[in-house]
Amino acid sequence: MAVFDEQGKVNVDVIIPIYRPDDKLYSLLSMLEKQSLKPKNIFILRTYSDKAAHDGFKAPDGYGIDMHIHYIEKKNFDHGGTRRYGASLSSADVLMFMTQDAVPVNEFLIEELVRPYKDNRVAATYARQVPEANADIIERFTREFNYPKESMIKSLKDLDRLGIKTYFCSNVCATYRRDIYEKLGGFVDKTIFNEDMIMAHAIIHAGYMIAYRAEAMVVHSHVYSYLQQFSRNFDLGVSHRQYADVFLKVRSESEGMRLFKSTLRYLVDRKEYLLIPDLVLCTAFKYMGYKLGVNYHRLPREIVLRCTMNKDYWNDGFRNARQ
Repeated sequence: MAVFDEQGKVNVDVIIPIYRPDDKLYSLLSMLEKQSLKPKNIFILRTYSDKAAHDGFKAPDGYGIDMHIHYIEKKNFDHGGTRRYGASLSSADVLMFMTQDAVPVNEFLIEELVRPYKDNRVAATYARQVPEANADIIERFTREFNYPKESMIKSLKDLDRLGIKTYFCSNVCATYRRDIYEKLGGFVDKTIFNEDMIMAHAIIHAGYMIAYRAEAMVVHSHVYSYLQQFSRNFDLGVSHRQYADVFLKVRSESEGMRLFKSTLRYLVDRKEYLLIPDLVLCTAFKYMGYKLGVNYHRLPREIVLRCTMNKDYWNDGFRNARQ
């Protein structure tokens, strides 16, 4: 089934989970309204920790795109399940997922993201992430490493060459063909992290392709402390353990080492020697977090809750969360 109709048009709905949004969300919404290919609907999945939060967000006055706000209690939020729910609200040809802190660089984001769907074998696309103005040199290089300036299309034949990068796809800004998304069962109901890569794994192994579209750009980067990097990578490790068939059968730790070596070389070439200790410490915290996360099932509950960034994920019980 083709995504584009006979007139070359395509329907796109945007789905955005939000929690304690700031001005970036309004910048995002403003840029969506300016797109050359405008979405038909925007579905806001508003996670709240108390009932009063219901009054904390509304569409800008006179907003030109139909916006629908749905509320989710924080204890019920899940990276996979919440986005799965969002997808169920849409009947569009293309489902587009964004995070509240990703702002389109220009008005051609959606147009560029749907362009690869002219090939019916492409089932998902994702955007290039460029760093914010306040990002440090290491974060800037990390974005360039993970989101290069050249577009690519990935398929199963790339697995030996790319390893786990074959499944790389980020719901910070990504789209999915709804017919194939539904055919493959959609996002998993419960995952602490990586719902996008789990879906990408299903897409690749079903014989479809994923397009990285460097011409589609969003501003998105983070400034994490060492402990935040530790917790984020702990959760990454948990997802790798819980979906071992997806992540642990291909090389992944070597990709982290490649990033470290490339960043180190980048700093040395630019004589940024004083940043090398920061790089070493950051990498060490990431690695420790990841290794503990992969082995979370051997840790006491109290340790897991201290390490994780997503404590609500474990609300259903420690053993139930292990799958």
